Amino acid sequence: MMDKIQKAKSISIWIFIVPFVAINSCLVLITQFHGLFPNPEEIIHWTFPYIDGGASISRTARPYPSWLIFKPAMFLTSFLLIKYWIYNNEIIKYFSPNHKNMKKILFFGIASSVALTIHSIFLGISFDNSLYKLFRRVIMILFIVFEITAQAYLVAALYSFKEKLDKYINQKYLKIKIILVTILIIVAIIAVPIISWPGNTFKFVKHALEWDYFLGVITFYLLTHLMWKN
Repeated sequence: MMDKIQKAKSISIWIFIVPFVAINSCLVLITQFHGLFPNPEEIIHWTFPYIDGGASISRTARPYPSWLIFKPAMFLTSFLLIKYWIYNNEIIKYFSPNHKNMKKILFFGIASSVALTIHSIFLGISFDNSLYKLFRRVIMILFIVFEITAQAYLVAALYSFKEKLDKYINQKYLKIKIILVTILIIVAIIAVPIISWPGNTFKFVKHALEWDYFLGVITFYLLTHLMWKN
């Protein structure tokens, strides 16, 4: 079992690093290296979207050559996510063989990685079609819903038999993960009316929320790495 725990621990840090480096590399490219972009209309001047909401993640990752970084990074992240949820399923099965949420964790975890893959495939492919635009938006929302649901079920499961995990984990980080997931759920509920508002209303708020929320989602995996003891 220690082998599964160490693999989950090792993979989790890369699930944080790979997307974090990718999206911020795309941001730096499109704001600082304008000569690399064939279409001048695609460049963005200085912005720090985590605060000012000057651009969405897709806006920085969609143009060439940004997508050469973003797409492979998201495909790799999707693969690592599948491995991560499989390993966690094995860990739960070891400590609590008949846990009621075991299948839900695996389903929502893998579903989130599939949604991320689909979103990455269609990023940069433009059709002037309202159904296509709706499809892309739905896929992104499904990724968030599936991911947060999987994270919530996982921390709830680990907390339910935390006494058995005492020598394997740092309980402090498990509690921080619970707080993080709770915040992500609350923010998601509050943000629904904002992100669903038509047009450019609240555009900058939407963009800042997108960057900060994505950072919160992947921070879950950084905390996973810190939680498991060596």
